[in-house]
Amino acid sequence: MTTVGFIGTGNIGGTVARLAVDAGHDVVLSNSRGPETLADLVARLGSRARAATPAEVAAAADLVVVSVPFHAFRKLPAERLAGKVVLDTNNYSAQRDGDFPELADGTLTSAELEQKHLSGARLVKVFNNIYWQHLAALPRPAGAADRTALTIAGDDAEAKQVATTFLDELGYDALDVGSLADSWRVQPGQPAYGPPYGTAEQPAGSPASVVKVRAAVEAAIRSLEGI
Repeated sequence: MTTVGFIGTGNIGGTVARLAVDAGHDVVLSNSRGPETLADLVARLGSRARAATPAEVAAAADLVVVSVPFHAFRKLPAERLAGKVVLDTNNYSAQRDGDFPELADGTLTSAELEQKHLSGARLVKVFNNIYWQHLAALPRPAGAADRTALTIAGDDAEAKQVATTFLDELGYDALDVGSLADSWRVQPGQPAYGPPYGTAEQPAGSPASVVKVRAAVEAAIRSLEGI
């Protein structure tokens, strides 16, 4: 049994926490407002859940899910996350997050910039390209004909295997789309960001196999190459 920590418990973070509890994991939850503000969520998740501070989450968890507005990555407890596998769900929005020259000129992806801050952690980009209601609705048992695949990207092979195992436990297959530098392939505006899993008008979502999601990722690559 793994203890899964959460720094940020909005729609995506809260949904992953629910799936983790349903899969038999203990969860430790935190947000920017303090543990006391998480009482309702802890009550809904049950006895496997408890609230803490972000620093306490980083210390207690075997696996940490970061789901905060992108600009807040600079407040993550980098030293305490050293050595941990960190699942990064964040997406950059210039309107919300402000100016980051490295992102504007394409020097780095948002995941690479976050990894620079969390230099001792092992970052895997995941859960960032699916609507939270679809994430809640689409888990299926291993081997199911309508099982959905979620994308992962990262620079550490062992960390990606940890993420793959975790996704399997939650009810999803994993599609490796490459390194953190390659994670632009599933960022907002790309074909694999959202559409494979349905529209916002479809709360139940649409199952998306590895083949379907891979085709969307490859469409992004072809577009970049002008093919």
